[in-house]
Amino acid sequence: MTGDVLFVNQEEVPGLLAMDACMAAMERVLATLARGDATLPLRTILWLPEKAGGFGLMPSLLPTEKVLGVKVITFFPKNEGTELDTHQGAVLLFEADRGRLIAVIDATSITAIRTAAVSGVATKLLAREDASELALIGSGVQARTHLEAVLVARRIRRVRVASQSLDRAKRFADRESARRGVPVQAVETPRAAVEGADIVCTCTSAREPVVEGAWLSPGTHINAVGSSVPFARELDTAAVVRSRLYADRRESLQNEAGDFLIPKKEGAVSDGHIVGEIGEILIGKVPGRRSKDEVTLFKSLGLSVEDVASAKHIYEEARRTGTGRFLPLGGGRHDAD
Repeated sequence: MTGDVLFVNQEEVPGLLAMDACMAAMERVLATLARGDATLPLRTILWLPEKAGGFGLMPSLLPTEKVLGVKVITFFPKNEGTELDTHQGAVLLFEADRGRLIAVIDATSITAIRTAAVSGVATKLLAREDASELALIGSGVQARTHLEAVLVARRIRRVRVASQSLDRAKRFADRESARRGVPVQAVETPRAAVEGADIVCTCTSAREPVVEGAWLSPGTHINAVGSSVPFARELDTAAVVRSRLYADRRESLQNEAGDFLIPKKEGAVSDGHIVGEIGEILIGKVPGRRSKDEVTLFKSLGLSVEDVASAKHIYEEARRTGTGRFLPLGGGRHDAD
């Protein structure tokens, strides 16, 4: 029917968006973006008082996929460690021919999977081929999905995790060791996790640096994920200065990334420090890693094209498998009598 819309809930999304499939979808959409075949404005954020939480709108258009959409999401850092996720909302998917709403999909699960999937793509492109030791800073949802993505990208033999408390890190280590079949060790400090690691993923809600450049070994690759606002960062200036810096999108990095903007304000780096976008590596426009000793950094901001591409994949899988529910919502013409 004209107004029937597919609804997919939080529990259903992971079965429709497997990590390896999501990574493949992210490669395609980031290459599309790098070729100039996608449209997306910078996200709009409505902040609550004291910046205790935010309400974000992230729209985009993928003409080659004949879809457009928007992620509508709240971000409440204080939810970390509670029964609620820090990110909650929905992705609305529309077909681009006539503007019909075709799906409403839980955004919490999409965000968890696609964010890690993009870091997984960056890891495939930038980490050393022999990278085998992973450091996770944070033990929440993104730490869990980043572990999954990095295991797809590289053969990891050991993982160290640091969290806000050793108990939380131990719970994560016990659970994920059993789930993933790889040794995960809880450590007391971020430094203990980072030193000697080949790949570092920062998945925190920190506003001040949790990783210092002095801790990084030659050849390390970093996925900096947690901060997506100009006033917060997870890496200190030294870590950014010594790294070859890549973005999911230059414009987002230059406007939203405290990990870059704070060192830039200090005069430590300039826009010229940005090597390129992940999609530009995929289409051969910029080089990736050049030597085994250089430190590479992917600064993730999260893009609406990633959400829309994920939603389209989910929509197609849900229709194929009969998952989700079609409900009437509207969209038909109403002529006044």
